[in-house]
Amino acid sequence: MKLPAIFFGLSLLLMASCINTDTQQASDEEGNSISAAFEKMLDNYYEEELKLNPLKATMAGDNRYNNSFPNSLSDEHKSALQTYYSKYLQQVQDFKNEDLTENEQLSKAILTWECEINLARLNFREDLRPIDQMWSVNLMMGQLASGASAQPFKTVEDYNNWLERLEGYLEWMASAEDKMRAGIELGYVLPKSLIKKVLPQLEALTVEDLDQHLFYSPIKDFPDGFSDVDRESLKAAYISMITEKIIPAYKSLYDFMSTDYLAAGRSSSGIADIPNGEEYYNHQIKTYTTTNMTADEIHQLGLNEVARISAEMEKVKEQVGFKGDLKSFFDFVRTNKELMPFTEPQQVLDNFNAIHERMKPQLAKLFDMKPKTPFEVRRTETFREKSASAEYNPGSLDGTRPGIFYTPIPDATKYNTYSDESLFLHEAIPGHHYQISLTQEDADMPKFRKTLWYSGYGEGWALYTESLGKELGLYTDPYQYFGMLGAEMHRAIRLVVDTGIHSKGWSREKAIEYSLENEAESEASIISEIERYMANPGQALSYKIGQLKIRELRNRSQKAMGDAFDIRKFHNQVLETGCVPLALLENKIDNWIAANN
Repeated sequence: MKLPAIFFGLSLLLMASCINTDTQQASDEEGNSISAAFEKMLDNYYEEELKLNPLKATMAGDNRYNNSFPNSLSDEHKSALQTYYSKYLQQVQDFKNEDLTENEQLSKAILTWECEINLARLNFREDLRPIDQMWSVNLMMGQLASGASAQPFKTVEDYNNWLERLEGYLEWMASAEDKMRAGIELGYVLPKSLIKKVLPQLEALTVEDLDQHLFYSPIKDFPDGFSDVDRESLKAAYISMITEKIIPAYKSLYDFMSTDYLAAGRSSSGIADIPNGEEYYNHQIKTYTTTNMTADEIHQLGLNEVARISAEMEKVKEQVGFKGDLKSFFDFVRTNKELMPFTEPQQVLDNFNAIHERMKPQLAKLFDMKPKTPFEVRRTETFREKSASAEYNPGSLDGTRPGIFYTPIPDATKYNTYSDESLFLHEAIPGHHYQISLTQEDADMPKFRKTLWYSGYGEGWALYTESLGKELGLYTDPYQYFGMLGAEMHRAIRLVVDTGIHSKGWSREKAIEYSLENEAESEASIISEIERYMANPGQALSYKIGQLKIRELRNRSQKAMGDAFDIRKFHNQVLETGCVPLALLENKIDNWIAANN
C-alpha cells in the first residue's frame, strides 16, 4: 500500500527525531563520563594533597591523618611534591575546555594555577629558612599543642595521635637546625632582628615546670569519661615525651639560634640579599597578588594610595577639631587614654562581641547568604601574642569547630580601641568568617577548592569589607572611621614598604620611619609589622591589590547595571567562587555583567 506523502514525511520526521535523540543521549553520556572523570581527578588531587600536608587535613577537620607529620624539609618530601604537581598539571591539561561545564572550566583554571605556582616555588631554597617569628610551622604546632585548636583531644586515640605526630615534628625540628646550618654556609639566613624575635618563642617552650608547659595542656584538661588507667597512662606518656624529647629539642634549637645562627644573621633587611633573592621576590609577588604586577608598579600604586587616604584623614582631623598637622594627630590617637579604656583582656573580647551585635541588624541589607559555621572571639595564646597580629582561623569543613578570631592582648591597659570596628569587619564578619565558611559549606564546590587560599582574593575581600562599615551601622564615631582609614592606610603603606625593603634596598629602620610618618599605629606595632614583611616577602601586598580589584569590579557592575544592580547579588558572585586568582574573579564578574545587560 502506498502511503500518502504526509505519512511518508511524518515517518522521516520521526526517524530523524529518533536519530537526534540517540545522538543527544550519546552526547550526554559522553559529557557525563567526562564530568565524572574530571571530578574523580579533582578528588584524587585533594586526597593526595592531604597525605602530603596532613596539618591541612587537621585544620579542615579531617581527622584521618592527625597522627602524621611528614618532614617537609627532606629531599624526599620535595621530590614527592614535584611529582605530585607535575602529574596533576598534565592530567588537568588533558581535559579540553569545550568538554567541561563553566564551573569545571573554573576548577581547571584554578588547578592549573595551583600546580604551576607550586612547581615554580620548588625552584627556591625555602627549606634553608625554615623558622621565623610569625609564619613557620613550629608556631602552628604550638597552637595545636594547646588542646584548644584544631587538633582534637576528645578520645584516647586523639591523645595517642598527638604523641605520634610529635615524633614526626621532632624529626622536622632536627632537620630545621641542619638546614639553617647549611643556610649559613650558602647565604640563606634571617636578618638578626627576626632571629631575636624567634628566641623568646623557643625559650618559652624550654620551661621545665610541666604545669607551665604549653605541650602539657591536654593532660590538664581530660574529657569526662576517661578511665583512671587511661589518664595515668597518658599522663606518663606525655611527661616522658615533653621532658625527654620536646624540651631538649627546643633547648637545642634555642642554643643554636641564640649563638651560631644569631652571629651569622644578616644586617640587611630585604630578601634581595639572599641568593636568587630578586627572582624569589618576583615569584612571591605573583603568588600573593595573583597578578603580573611588578615591584615598581606596586610601589607607585602604594604612594598614590597613601596620598589619597591622607587627604581623607585630614577631613577627620578637622571634624574632631584637632589643631596641628596629621603626624601630630597620629601621635594624639596613639596615646589618647580615652581610647584605652580597658583594664582586663576580657573587656577587649567583650568589645568585639558588642560590635558584632550592633551590626547584626544591617547584615541582611548587604548579604543574603549567611554561614552556618559558628564563630568565636578569643585571645591569642600567651606564648606568641607579643609577635602576633590579629588573625582568623577557619572552622572545620563540617562546621563542628567554630571559626575563631584571635586578637593579641599583651597589655589590656595599653590596648587602643580606635580601629576595632574595622578590625572586626576584616578578621571576622563579614570578612574572613563569611568568605571562608561559605566556601567550606558549599556542597557543590570541589573539595580541593574549599581549602585553597589565595591571599589576593582572601585578604582583598577582607579589606574590602572594612569599607562596608557605614552601610552596616558602624563608624558613627569619627575615631572609628579614622580607624578604618588608618587600617586602609596601613595596607597602602605595605605596598610602599614591602617593595621598598625587598626591591629598593630599604632598611628596616627606613621602613619603620616611613610607617610612623604616615599612620597612627604604635611604634611597637609598626616594628612588629615591618618584621612580618621581612619574614614573608610579598604577602603584605595582597590586601590592597585585592581590595582595589573587588572595589573596581563593584563599580564596574554598578555602572553597567544601573538601577538593576543588587549589592547582595554582587556579593554572592564574589563569594560563591571560593578563593580564586584575581584574573579568574574578574572574568566571572564580567560574564555576570554581560548576562544581565
